[in-house]
This record gives sequence, structure tokens and C-alpha cells, in this order.
Amino acid sequence: MRQSGKLAWVAIFAFAMAYVEAAAVVYLRRIYDITDLIRDVAPYDRALSPVELGREAATLVMLAAVGWAVGRTWQSRVGFAFFAFGAWDIFYYVWLRLLIGWPTSLLDPDILFLIPLPWWGPVLSPILIALLAVAGGAAAIAQEDRGRAIHLGIHEWASLALGAAAVLYAFMADAVAILPAGAEALSTLRPTPFRWPIYLAGLVLMAWGVFRATRAGAGRR
Repeated sequence: MRQSGKLAWVAIFAFAMAYVEAAAVVYLRRIYDITDLIRDVAPYDRALSPVELGREAATLVMLAAVGWAVGRTWQSRVGFAFFAFGAWDIFYYVWLRLLIGWPTSLLDPDILFLIPLPWWGPVLSPILIALLAVAGGAAAIAQEDRGRAIHLGIHEWASLALGAAAVLYAFMADAVAILPAGAEALSTLRPTPFRWPIYLAGLVLMAWGVFRATRAGAGRR
């Protein structure tokens, strides 16, 4: 079976996993009476905070495990993992929209992640990265089906690393600015206007690196 034939099954997994994730968020919003992420902040809970961090880490482990289980080589395993990650993130917002009518706009702010610091950004920002992950992962798998290996040169590595650093800074700039704050102070953080120029520059660099790696950088095995 061609590796690309498994993409549909991985997408089904991501679709179902996204529902579980969205359902957990719906429960949390109902329990803490959150309708506005900027205005309604749940009080810091020392006991629940590590549980939430563990849940986020477990999500990444699950996505990586799917890639490892489905793929046959490092190239396809990484490709499937990124494809699953991107599809899961997109479906997550689709489910939230269907379940609670949120987000109302792609520019609505969201708490994206808490590891290692709180990430903030408009809903559109993680979706664009998720689309890139889906496209890059699928391209890597398609190249493997053609018997072509992906080789990252110094330019591809530099582009991906610099792009990822810029995007992560755009997401975590507010948290970085108040370091060395503790967990309680970080939990009450409010985002300032999103740093679109830094984010877009990072996204372009990552997209260029993915394109170079999956197209120009591929060679026969």
C-alpha cells in the first residue's frame, strides 16, 4: 500500500481527536463560565495547572505516536506526524465553531499553548501554520511514494529554524516580556496586539524551507 493511501485514515484520527480536545475546552469554559478569553480568566489553580500541562504534552505524544506507527521510514513518520498535527489543529477550531459558535472570526484571540510559556494569537495564526504542516507532511509522504528522499541542507535548516523562532516569539512575546514571572503571574497574562510582521516573516521562512526540502531538496534513494 502506498504511504499516501494512509493519509485519509490519519485525517479521520485527527478529526476524532480534535473533537475530544474541543469537548474538553467546552467543559472547561462551562465550568469556569468563560465566554471571553480576554475578560474571563479562570483563577490560577496550583493543583490543576500541571494536569493541564500534562494534557498538552500528551496531545503531542499522541500525534507523534501516530506518525511513528503509520510511517515506514523517518521521512514518512515525520510527514504523518506533521500532517496529523495540522489536521487536528484545523478540525479543533471547526468543532469549537460547531459546538459553541466560537470563534466568531478568524481574528479572535486564543490561548494556543502553555508549554513552555503561554502562547497567544489570533485563530488565523495557528491555522496558517497547520495548513503548512498538512501540506509539508503530505508532500514528504508523496515524495517517499516516488522513491525520493528529502535532504535538508544548511539553507533549509536555517530557514526553518529562523522561521520557527520568529513565529514562536510572536506567540510568546508577552510572556517573555514579564520573565522571570512565576506560573501564577503568567496565568493572568493578557495579550498585547499581535506581532503580525514578525509572525508573517517567520511563516514565509518556514514555508520556503518546507518547499525547498520537499521539492528542490528531494533526491533518489
